[in-house]
Amino acid sequence: MKKYKNLKEFYPYYLSEHEGKTTKLFHFIGTAFSIFFFARFFLTLEPLNILYAILSGYGFAWVSHFFIEKNKPATFTYPFFSLLSDYIMFWEILRGKHKIF
Repeated sequence: MKKYKNLKEFYPYYLSEHEGKTTKLFHFIGTAFSIFFFARFFLTLEPLNILYAILSGYGFAWVSHFFIEKNKPATFTYPFFSLLSDYIMFWEILRGKHKIF
């Protein structure tokens, strides 16, 4: 596997690992839940919301990789770039750059 030094290099690889619409949909749903729970944490300061944010974000993403896309999540090799890429793809989906339906 190629060593990625920055997000600009990594993001095209990330997208190649998320080619299916269903995979993107699962990531979109998981990221939306994670944003919700992080926002809820900042409003309530209830620490359990951080756990919910992590579980929902990674849970949906990993299910899509293992059972739909059938590849290894980039999180295991590039955790920080992968997390940032999840949020970038989320906003790109909202802007219509990637189709999930």
